[in-house]
Amino acid sequence: MDLEFHQLDLRHQGLRVRRVEKERRLLGSLSEVGQQVPIVVVTTAEPGQYLVIDGYKRLRALRRLRQDTVRATVLDLSEAEALLLLHSQRADEAETALEQAWLLLVLHEGGMPLAELSLRFGRSTSWVSRRLGLVLELPPSVQERVRDGHISSHAAMKYLLPMARAKRSDCEALAATVAKEKLTTREVGELYAAWRDAPPWQRQRLIEDPLLFLKTR
Repeated sequence: MDLEFHQLDLRHQGLRVRRVEKERRLLGSLSEVGQQVPIVVVTTAEPGQYLVIDGYKRLRALRRLRQDTVRATVLDLSEAEALLLLHSQRADEAETALEQAWLLLVLHEGGMPLAELSLRFGRSTSWVSRRLGLVLELPPSVQERVRDGHISSHAAMKYLLPMARAKRSDCEALAATVAKEKLTTREVGELYAAWRDAPPWQRQRLIEDPLLFLKTR
């Protein structure tokens, strides 16, 4: 069926990381041949409104192309069941740890207990708890930069997360520079290693001017 954009509930668009290059290629494809694959939605309590489960990249591209409607497939499932079905169809390596954590949080806040999450994901309850902990430990501002594709998930998990555990404000300040200057994961790793091993006064100087450190390292 064809739906207009105002009929779509986009509350789950933050569950996946934006991958700029993939979206660029998709935009080119949609421009040439149009929408070939429908987005996936479920009905909501409000008549005529649909919750988008999958297809946010296509929606962003179609908006840029100034399309009025989008082709959609409606699943006869609950929101939670539809999200779990989509998750089960992806390979494990297709989701980052943060993407798993965001999905778990939505399901848990929707009323699914840890034991059921453990069963549905085929993981231990401690694994579920650790994943949920990521959302609490990594500052929201850093998570948003990961979502937008300005910081790689790998850099966030390997370097910014342990920094946040030690000193949250330093993590947030460094993340802002990483996103603005488009630093590589390797550069973030170098900055974190230097910060980790430095005395407090040197840490402060590094956070205030990380680019100077990278130039003089």
